[in-house]
Amino acid sequence: MNIIINPSKSKWDSLTQRPYTENNSVVDSVKEIFKNVQKNGDKSLIDYTLKFDNVKIDKLKVSENLINDSDDKISSNLKKAIDLAYNNIYKFHSSQLQKKNIIEVQKGINCWQEKRPINNVGLYIPGGSAPLFSTVLMLGIPSLIANCSNRILCTPPNFKNEIAPEILYACKVCGIHNIFKVGGAQAIAAMTFGTESIPKIDKIFGPGNQYVTEAKKYSMNYGLSIDMPAGPSELLVLADDSANPKYVASDLLSQAEHGIDSQVILVSNSKALIDEVSKEIKIQKKDLSRKEIITKSLENSKSILFDSIDDSIDFINEYAPEHYIINTSNEEYCISKLSNAGSVFIGNFTPESAGDYASGTNHTLPTNGYAKQYSGVNTDSFLKTISFQKISKSGLISISNAIETMALSEGLDAHKQAVSIRINEN
Repeated sequence: MNIIINPSKSKWDSLTQRPYTENNSVVDSVKEIFKNVQKNGDKSLIDYTLKFDNVKIDKLKVSENLINDSDDKISSNLKKAIDLAYNNIYKFHSSQLQKKNIIEVQKGINCWQEKRPINNVGLYIPGGSAPLFSTVLMLGIPSLIANCSNRILCTPPNFKNEIAPEILYACKVCGIHNIFKVGGAQAIAAMTFGTESIPKIDKIFGPGNQYVTEAKKYSMNYGLSIDMPAGPSELLVLADDSANPKYVASDLLSQAEHGIDSQVILVSNSKALIDEVSKEIKIQKKDLSRKEIITKSLENSKSILFDSIDDSIDFINEYAPEHYIINTSNEEYCISKLSNAGSVFIGNFTPESAGDYASGTNHTLPTNGYAKQYSGVNTDSFLKTISFQKISKSGLISISNAIETMALSEGLDAHKQAVSIRINEN
């Protein structure tokens, strides 16, 4: 990791840059994929799977039998772990449902909001060398709680032309039955337009690589909504001398192993801690199975020393990390000054891995600085809010003058008439 000492604010802009940046080749590729999928449907998906995943498939949809038999293909320990995670995630996300609250804004005028599910949702799950079955839980559970009626899931097949049984079991416990063996930008295009096998949906959820992220953004040109731009994973740790260097190093390594375009940042007011963490990274990395990926990821990563804790916090808010660990003696002060982050982990015994799997919070989070504008996925992400109002005649009379005056001032006399005709009628 590169060590940077007290960078001036003029350099913060460059320091907040992620390894992932939009480039014309990615954008052009996504546009071409969308064009082909819109024109050729399933055939283009089969062709792209052979081209990009080196897998020849004939049927896109996973059979119900494979889903039902998935719990026989994984260990009992993993089933117990998934079930525990399911319960915690379900409990936390169920708490986010809001009851209808009718507000009498003034006598005779009642207003309220009600939630309705987004009926047609598409869930994207990255696959490949590390199939993210935990992401199935993070998307499947809140969509189940929200009561979305049509849920489909797309994920790329492995080299055996199979979907990992862990993913299938997670789908089973979440009640997801429409699973399709397709990944990448072509999966996003398929959910955008619909094909012979894959239905068109209204909102897309889930993380992915640069092509998936760009494809999700491009799908909005065709009337779709997305959860957020969620690209390569990132973690920022704020730590002082009270932090345990071994713990900090393990957290940084845990995110660096996601991919070569992941980024981890350590911010501290202690040069001694930075040096200790650097040593620990070298020690711990030796025994990790993905150390080659980690080594490349760490080339994109930084340790930044700030003498001032306020400068540290200002920089962090500017960076807007996806995952943010606060490991300081004055954690309450740091929390109070926080503006931008996807998910926050507090104290020596709150590793980011807990949120990735089993503590209950959601790990589908905004990356690349989008935590300034977006929230992470939650139950509300799968719901629409509809406003209602019911007004009595006396209630309408009480606000009629205001409505009529405002309508005439905007030159909309039909608006005025819609009120006048009611209050003047005997």
